Amino acid sequence: MLSTLPIVADSKFLSNAVWIDLVNPSSTEIAAFETAFEFRVPNQDELSEIETTSRLRVEHNALYMTAPLILATDDEPWIPAPTGFVLSKTVLLTVRATGSAVFDAVRKELSDERFEPARAYVCILEELVDHMADLLEATSRDLDEASHVIFRHDNLRRLSRETALLRQLLLRTGRTSERMARINYALVCLDRMAKFTTDRGREWVAQNQVSRLQSISADIASLLQYTEGVVNRIQLLQDAATGIINVAQNEVMKILTVASVAGIPPVLIAGIYGMNFKNMPELNWAWGYLFALALIVVTTIIPLLWFKWKDWI
Repeated sequence: MLSTLPIVADSKFLSNAVWIDLVNPSSTEIAAFETAFEFRVPNQDELSEIETTSRLRVEHNALYMTAPLILATDDEPWIPAPTGFVLSKTVLLTVRATGSAVFDAVRKELSDERFEPARAYVCILEELVDHMADLLEATSRDLDEASHVIFRHDNLRRLSRETALLRQLLLRTGRTSERMARINYALVCLDRMAKFTTDRGREWVAQNQVSRLQSISADIASLLQYTEGVVNRIQLLQDAATGIINVAQNEVMKILTVASVAGIPPVLIAGIYGMNFKNMPELNWAWGYLFALALIVVTTIIPLLWFKWKDWI
């Protein structure tokens, strides 16, 4: 039977425990556990180690494992939460700095039955893998929305209004890429933990739990392949959004170029008739002013028609 109680220095109470979950433990709780079971509780620095030899090791017939888990829900910041596991034949210890719905779900699942430490450990890994899969599914849906915006048919006709939105999508996909890197690392760590437990705890971990650990490794392998596909898709969307923004900028430069070229002849004509020389016959024409205006209009229209004929505008 699982219950949520403060850890006290009562060796009789602790000796009957199968799974002890320490959330941001105090020094008193750590000392109580170490006294009752003679296992050391990993400190925060050890939980944050990145070397494999530091994350997976054996001490006093217990498996010490750590992983940077993503315990947040979809609408929360995906900040890695270093989590430690101490698994022995008699007890499972989990230690972390923050609460998690994943561990709460496992606690609820096991609340009405007797279980061994390895079973609780395997249930936690299975729930974590399911949680990672849910995060990946949510990310995939987010990419579907981004893809719809980037590749919709009217994008090229509304480039000026879409540029700001595309920039926002670049930020979203960039954040998603960072999330994928964190999920990928967390999955790799969970896979190493499952294989490490199968290898080092085979003598006292039940065969059915070993089979479940092997299934967890297989599920993680498929999720890693899915993550790789998502990362490739993110790169495609980022390249597409960047390309569309470049097209928008090129369109603006093309319009400015056409306008500047079309404006050269009328400026030249206006400059000639603005010199006010005495021997300019047009100054004495009754229709000289209108002639000059008509000439300016014609020399403006002709380049525009030529650009249109070349399909440049």
